[in-house]
Amino acid sequence: MTKFPFDVVGFDLDGTLLDTAWDLGKALNHALALAGRAPVALDSVRQYIGGGAAQMLRNALLASGGVDEAAFPALQASLLDYYGQNIAVHSRLFPGGEAMLDALDAHGVKIAVATNKREDMALRLFDALGLTQRFTCVIGGDTLGPGRAKPAPDMLHEMVRRCNGTSAAFVGDTTFDVGAARAAQLPVVACRFGFWDLPPDELGADAVIDHFDELVPVLQRLG
Repeated sequence: MTKFPFDVVGFDLDGTLLDTAWDLGKALNHALALAGRAPVALDSVRQYIGGGAAQMLRNALLASGGVDEAAFPALQASLLDYYGQNIAVHSRLFPGGEAMLDALDAHGVKIAVATNKREDMALRLFDALGLTQRFTCVIGGDTLGPGRAKPAPDMLHEMVRRCNGTSAAFVGDTTFDVGAARAAQLPVVACRFGFWDLPPDELGADAVIDHFDELVPVLQRLG
């Protein structure tokens, strides 16, 4: 077997590894109701996701009349509390995800997650879905402290360090992910099935995939 070109492959979580839109959308609508705002249609909630829960809430509030900064911390806490209690009702790996993770594992790749989701929430979700053992490390948006979440490169540098990696690639779905990978000087693959904030082919990734069946061959070509 030809040696796989990357010893570490990192993933964003929401909209990349997992379709979490409905569970996030229900939590978002819980917070919007507390603010007296109309709910977001669950089929369109993907446009607000990206950058973590605070950014998702802020995006939705801006779209429905603006942000009351004084009330925002309590709304965010209510959203996170609701989400934490209902974190894995609908969330699942995107199609082909399990086989893709198996294939990377068979190549001896260390699989990591770098998400702007809070680390404890990411771990709670992976635990609920029985996925935690798949990952060498899980780094959340709060793991390294303020100002170091994506699109800053810090989380990806830390991902490589924790995995003792020598060559790494990243997989994501938004400008946060591609920006972080570019800043960290890592090859990056974008997912057309994700929660992208720009059309996937305009994100500036090295490659774009429609399904996880494509990921391993694409990474082999990039390497």
